Amino acid sequence: MFKEIDIETLQINPFSAIGKDWFLVTAGTPDNYNTMTASWGGVGVIWGKNVFTTVIRPQRYTFEFIERNDCFTISFFGGECREALSFCGSKSGRDFDKAKETGLIPTGLDGCTTFEQAKLVLVCKKLYRHQLDKKDFLDKDSAEKWYDNDFHYAYVGEIVKAYVAE
Repeated sequence: MFKEIDIETLQINPFSAIGKDWFLVTAGTPDNYNTMTASWGGVGVIWGKNVFTTVIRPQRYTFEFIERNDCFTISFFGGECREALSFCGSKSGRDFDKAKETGLIPTGLDGCTTFEQAKLVLVCKKLYRHQLDKKDFLDKDSAEKWYDNDFHYAYVGEIVKAYVAE
């Protein structure tokens, strides 16, 4: 199903993969998880580690799961899953069984959860979290445009493993 790859060999355009194609951020076990679609995030190196940074608003159901768990996954999909990702980004796991509604099949991977249909999965160990704060925005227009006092928490996760679909 998945083959581990060396993260150093990964060839990906983060701007299109994250911002245009979207991804799922998932936390919890296959029996008790939530996932949400995201199009904000970043990949890079900090503290000598390969990391992925994702942001989650505290009112999102996924927030509860990422807070309770030590790891999360970042899963990228092909265009055939666009409708499923759209659903996962617009409906709450509090109200819908996202897997049942979309046909996505949850599976365990290194103590985390991803989906069988994923093309690329980054397994991340939480290193740091911090809530964004209006006073820290240097570009005040971004704070005004994107927030109504519901600031995201940023999660920096060490990419401990990377997998591609076989």
